[in-house]
Amino acid sequence: MRLALDNHYSPNIAVRLREAGHDAVAAVERGWEREDDERILAICSDEARALMTNDVADFTAIYRRWAADGRAHSGLIFTADASMPRSRATIGRFVGALDTLLKLHPGDDALKDRVHWL
Repeated sequence: MRLALDNHYSPNIAVRLREAGHDAVAAVERGWEREDDERILAICSDEARALMTNDVADFTAIYRRWAADGRAHSGLIFTADASMPRSRATIGRFVGALDTLLKLHPGDDALKDRVHWL
């Protein structure tokens, strides 16, 4: 599975995942930080990347609308600050959890039209 991290996450997570052999990018590395949520999901779908985001409400509305329109996405990975707080101290925790997820789901379409909670 190919992965993109939304603007909410440190690009260091993507760097460390690449060092572990995964295809991972951060939105800020790609210059996507000014793109709206729907455009980011569209870019990820075009690149066959699952998108990890903390913006559950907005992306839930988008993927439900897409599903009603018959439009596919390459997967969403949701996180919540209560269970996976975003800070420098938790970068390793994100890397470990994502490394496991990526190893369990190596195919490019592993999360196609699915939502996974990390």
